[in-house]
Amino acid sequence: MTTNLDHYPLLAGINSPADLRQLEQSQLAQASEELRRYLLNSVSKSSGHFASGLGTIELTVALHYVYNTPFDHLIWDVGHQAYPHKILTGRRDQLHTIRQKDGLHPFPWREESEYDVLSVGHSSTSISAALGLAVAAEKEGKSRKTVAVIGDGAMTAGMAFEALNHAGDIHKDMLVILNDNEMSISENVGALNNHLAKMLSGSLYTGIREGSKRILKNLPPIKELASRAEEHLKGMVVPSTFFEELGFNYIGPIDGHDVNGLVDTISNMRNLKGPQLLHIATKKGKGYQAAEQDPIKYHAVPKFDPTETNLPKSKPSVPTYSQIFGDWLCKTAEVDDKLVAITPAMREGSGMVEFSQRFPEKYHDVAIAEQHAVTFAAGLAIGEQKPVVAIYSSFLQRGYDQFIHDVAIQNLPVLFAIDRAGIVGADGPTHQGSFDLSFMRCIPNITIMAPADERECQLMLTTGHQMNSPAAVRYPRGNGIGVELPEINETIEIGKGRVIEQGANIAILNFGTTLAQATTVAKELEATLVDMRFVKPLDHALIDQLVKSHQYLITVEDNAIAGGAGSAVNEYVLSQGLAVKILNIGLPDCFIKHGTQAEIHSELGLDAQGIKEKINNFIK
Repeated sequence: MTTNLDHYPLLAGINSPADLRQLEQSQLAQASEELRRYLLNSVSKSSGHFASGLGTIELTVALHYVYNTPFDHLIWDVGHQAYPHKILTGRRDQLHTIRQKDGLHPFPWREESEYDVLSVGHSSTSISAALGLAVAAEKEGKSRKTVAVIGDGAMTAGMAFEALNHAGDIHKDMLVILNDNEMSISENVGALNNHLAKMLSGSLYTGIREGSKRILKNLPPIKELASRAEEHLKGMVVPSTFFEELGFNYIGPIDGHDVNGLVDTISNMRNLKGPQLLHIATKKGKGYQAAEQDPIKYHAVPKFDPTETNLPKSKPSVPTYSQIFGDWLCKTAEVDDKLVAITPAMREGSGMVEFSQRFPEKYHDVAIAEQHAVTFAAGLAIGEQKPVVAIYSSFLQRGYDQFIHDVAIQNLPVLFAIDRAGIVGADGPTHQGSFDLSFMRCIPNITIMAPADERECQLMLTTGHQMNSPAAVRYPRGNGIGVELPEINETIEIGKGRVIEQGANIAILNFGTTLAQATTVAKELEATLVDMRFVKPLDHALIDQLVKSHQYLITVEDNAIAGGAGSAVNEYVLSQGLAVKILNIGLPDCFIKHGTQAEIHSELGLDAQGIKEKINNFIK
C-alpha cells in the first residue's frame, strides 16, 4: 500500500527526527496537521491502534524537535500512542504493515528501531525504566537527557508511584510527561495557565526559587514559610502539591495540542536539574470527531472509511468467550447475592459492560492495578463474598505474588476468569497468553480448568464459583463454536476428563480450545481423543487407562510446552514408571511475535495439519 506523499509536503521530507529539527518552529503546526492526516489515512486502510496516537501528535512533534533523539532517550508508556513516533522515526512508509505478520511491531520495540528505547506493551513501566536510564546517563557524563511519557490511566498503577517516589528521592535529571486526556482538568487549560507554565519553567523563576532556598537553607522557619508561599502561589492554578511532595518540580497542566507552547515549555524544562513533571491535557482521538466522541470504540480499529460516521460492523457470529463470561456473570449475579466481580481497567475487553451497568454495587474496576485486584479479591473472600477476578492471561503475570501469597496460601475461594489465554494475535509478545498454565500449575490449592468450547467454559465458571478454594478458568481471545449453553447452575465433576473418540495405538490428550483441530487429526489417524478439561487436578485414572491400551500419548495445548499441561502428564507418567512414549505439542520456548491467531497457530504447527505432521514424525 502506497500513500501519495504529495499531499504531505513537510512530512514527505521527514525521514528522521533530524529532518524535523531542520524546520522552523513556525512550521511545526503544519507538520502536526500533516502527521495527523497521515495517521488517519494509514490506519483507516490497515487497522490498528488509533485514538491514542491522534491525541499525542503535537507532543510527539515537540519532543523530537526539542530533544536530540535517539541520543536523548524517549520512552513511551504502553505504546498505543506511539504510531506518530514511528512515522517520524523512519517507519512512515511501513506504517500500513503495523500489527500484521512480519510487519511493524504494534508497540515500541528495541529490535525494530534505535529510537525505541524500551520495548513495551504493558502499562506503567516507563518511569522506572527512565530513572534507570537517567542514573546510567549521569554515570556516562555526556549530558544525555531522559524523558518518559505516561498516560493518566497508566499513572493509576502502583508501579508508577513506586518509580516516582524513588526518582524524587535520588533526584536525578529526568522529565516525566503526564499525558492526561480526561476532561476533568479542562478548566485548568488556557492562555493564563500556559503563560504561567512557561514562567514556572523559565530560568528567572527557577533561578529565584533555587537561589532563595540556598540563601535561606540555614533559617528553617523562614525557609518553611518561603516554601509554603511558593506552594500557595502554584497551588492556586495547578494541582502540584502531590508531585512536589514526591520530590518533582511540577509544571502544568498545559494544552497538549498547542505544539508551539509545548516546544517552549519543554525547551525550558530540558535544562532544569532534578526530576521534572510536565502535566499536559490532551483529547484522545483529537482531530477526528468520531474518535473524540467515542475514544474507547476507536482505541483499536478495523479498516474503515474515514468519511463514514460509524465503524464497519462485523458479521453476526457466535459470541466471543468474553461475551460468554459477561453473560454468565450477569446470570450468576441474579441468583448469588455474594458474587463480586473485579477488573483491572479492562471492562470492555473482558465483556463486563452490561454487568457494570446492571450490578454497579457488585462491580469494581480497580484501575491498572493487577496486584491490588488480586489481594482485594482475597479480602472480599475472607469477608465471605464470592469474588471473580476477570483478567487477561498476560496481565495476571503482574499479580503473581498476590496469587500465591494472598489467595493460594490461604486457600481462599477466588475465581480467576482468565481471558486472552494462548495466542492472542496482533498485539504480539507482550500480550500472548503463553504462560498461565505453567505459572499456575506449580501453585498448591488451585484448580485449573481449560474449556474446549463455550459450553464447557460456562460449566467451569459455575464449578469454580461454587468451590471453596481458588479456581481458574482460562479461555482464548475470539469466538466460541456455536454450541448450546448449559443451565446456569450446572457444574462438572472436578478432575475428570472425557473420551470423545475411541481409537487405537495413539491417544491425543487435548487441553482447551485446540480440541477442534485435535478432533480432525484424531479422525484422520484413527486415534483416541480425550478432552482433558482439567490441568489441575489431572485425571490420573484416565491416563492410567490410556497407557494400558495405547503406545503413544500426545498432549496438545495452546500454552508453553515448558511447564504446561503436557508437562503435568509427563511428570505423572514418570512418577508412576509407566511405559509409554509421550509427545508434547504446544507453544515453543521463545517469545511469539505478532500476526493473526490463525497465522501464528499455522506457523507453530498448532493447526490440524501441523499437529498431524508432528505426530507422524514422532511415531515413525
